[in-house]
Amino acid sequence: MYDMDQLKKLGSLGKNAPAAMKAFQALDAAALGDGAIPKKYKELIALGIALTTQCPYCLEIHKDHAVKAGATQEELAEVTFIAAALRAGAAVVHGTHLVD
Repeated sequence: MYDMDQLKKLGSLGKNAPAAMKAFQALDAAALGDGAIPKKYKELIALGIALTTQCPYCLEIHKDHAVKAGATQEELAEVTFIAAALRAGAAVVHGTHLVD
């Protein structure tokens, strides 16, 4: 099901909803471009989110962008464990709804 070739269909998706696609692309560019937070950090944040949402497309794309922005293997490893800790922490905190 998950195949990077599927991304080639984004053109068709955009063709069928051009205003929405244009708006999404503008949001993506603004959110992930250099700003108060440097691009490398934004890409590491994106990776952390992709790890928690488990989106293989985002993982592939943002890993490439993070490395191109200067992310090291150590940073990629740390972002993995940050994502794991937050995902586990969310389960623990939600567990408070189960107990009296």
